[in-house]
Amino acid sequence: MHLLSRLLITAFTTLSLTSAAAQAAPIEVAASFSILGDLVRQVGGERVVVHTLVGPDEDAHAFQPRPSDTRRIGSATVVVVNGLGFDDWMTRLARSGGYTGTVVVASKGVNTIGMTDDHDHGHGHDHKHDKRGGGIDPHAWQDVGNAQRYVTNIAEALIATDPAGAGYYRANAERYSGELKALDTEIRQALDALPKASRRVVSSHDAFGYFGHAYGLQFLSPVGVSNNSEPTAQGVARLIRQLRKEKVPAVF
Repeated sequence: MHLLSRLLITAFTTLSLTSAAAQAAPIEVAASFSILGDLVRQVGGERVVVHTLVGPDEDAHAFQPRPSDTRRIGSATVVVVNGLGFDDWMTRLARSGGYTGTVVVASKGVNTIGMTDDHDHGHGHDHKHDKRGGGIDPHAWQDVGNAQRYVTNIAEALIATDPAGAGYYRANAERYSGELKALDTEIRQALDALPKASRRVVSSHDAFGYFGHAYGLQFLSPVGVSNNSEPTAQGVARLIRQLRKEKVPAVF
């Protein structure tokens, strides 16, 4: 009888601890823009609450932080930024607000590419420059292989912050990385039949360099990485000449 009592007590204690762990408050995460927020949700699942400062319909290049954003960062356990000069304002905002928590640079370890030579990058934006003097393209997530690195970096940060959820985060990261790999295969299969002459696309914002580099497409743009700037007359004229010469079939 005493043995049965001890077993029951142990069982109830274990269930109580498990229930308490399951009901623990989720981690507050602040992400600089919506794509990073989506990646954090995929990895963090129910163990995180994600706040994004720049929504899906907003421009991270032209974003002006509000006082509420400083408070939101201050209440977060983890702050996630892209890095590569894309969202330096987020790091400055955290620093000025006295934030002392974890700051995750999602792009850490990715393969970067430089901006094309066709664009003038002297528009006063924050994008860093590599040793060759050309700008580093900060839109690294456009390459699915890089996006998988983002997922890994986010998972590692969440595990370090919440070791009890390590298995959960790893499983989610592995699942989502598999989905990204399948997406990469689907894109390549869809583009395989596309003739070389049809692999040029015009976009208003030079944000697709990684996508083009990964899948053999050429994106032409009258402005650089920041769409908070106006194209120069010279740049527009050059683009028009190129469109006519190469008979570009698509505008995005």
